[in-house]
Amino acid sequence: MPDAAPDNSSRPTSPADPGDVAALAALRAQIDDIDTRVVRLLSERGEAARAIGAIKNRSGAPVYSPDRERQVLDRIRAMNAGPFSDEVLLAIYRELMSGSLALERMPRVAFLGPPGSYSHVAARAKFGHAVELESVAAIRAAFLEVERGHADFAIVPVENSLSGGVVDTLDALLETHARVCAEHFQPIHHNLLSRVPLAEISQICSKPEVFEQCRAWLAQTGLAMKTVAVASSSRAAELAATEPGTAAIGSALAAELYGVPIQFRNIEDDPQNMTRFFVVGRSAAKRTGDDRTAIRFDTAHQAGALVEVLDAFRRASVNLTALSSRPSRGAPWQYRFYVEAQGHAEDAAVAGAIAAAKEHCSQLVVVGSFPRAASVAE
Repeated sequence: MPDAAPDNSSRPTSPADPGDVAALAALRAQIDDIDTRVVRLLSERGEAARAIGAIKNRSGAPVYSPDRERQVLDRIRAMNAGPFSDEVLLAIYRELMSGSLALERMPRVAFLGPPGSYSHVAARAKFGHAVELESVAAIRAAFLEVERGHADFAIVPVENSLSGGVVDTLDALLETHARVCAEHFQPIHHNLLSRVPLAEISQICSKPEVFEQCRAWLAQTGLAMKTVAVASSSRAAELAATEPGTAAIGSALAAELYGVPIQFRNIEDDPQNMTRFFVVGRSAAKRTGDDRTAIRFDTAHQAGALVEVLDAFRRASVNLTALSSRPSRGAPWQYRFYVEAQGHAEDAAVAGAIAAAKEHCSQLVVVGSFPRAASVAE
């Protein structure tokens, strides 16, 4: 029988080198001095943001400017010489810009709830913690909150890398007057939330789509036969918090909000699982040089009309990055179309393509132009 490993927990540590102690104290004093200057500069930035807010309020300009946000983030990337990664600096500036928005005028942002949903996660990631977030029960309701002026913006899921387009969002884009002004890519990580060990779980709750995205893990753990579908992953977290033996698959934010421990993290089958979100408001963003334009249209009732519309973009050398069709409400067997074009509606090529396409449409509306998200950090 091998000897037991010695217990070194009570072994005294060697005395610190006096030179190291002095060097550590000097470096900490240097950091304290830097922090003092950083806070002073942040306060100056905050006062400038407050002044900008006063000008925006007088002119009626929207408090959130996606094009300006893009300029700031691009500038931070360009200036970064290390040692912090771009992701670290962008996270800091996300919260800094969130606080600046609150100083200008607290924006209200609607998201598809309940609290703890992945739309809630995306809203926090995009707008930070300083803005006012409003949970709504349906995607269309988020659009209507913007249209009615109850919310300044809404963040809504457009497509998932595994399950494709979100039809409720496509329908709302085709049927409301809200304008797309930004996009955001949100990694989707599923977690097992439970107050009891794996062996004591009697049922595991979440949305059917979530179970589908965690099939391999559920099979490997023997939990596949214990799944119970509920309306949302947030509702699942509520049940896991209150019902003995009930677990949930949900976001880390849901675990935090409902007080349920995370037993296993990132149990999704595809680690690249990601959802693209739109930010919708009442106006489009200005040009940045790296934009997309969302367009909805109804074709004229004649053969080849759709081909003519698409060909207008081809002739202008404008790349179309998305194309969807949805049934027209109240008009059986007629369809409305949604496309995304690379470029801004004010770009000469895009504007020319839109003008040419209109000749073959009974209706064509630019739903919005917006900066292309360059990374998931945006």
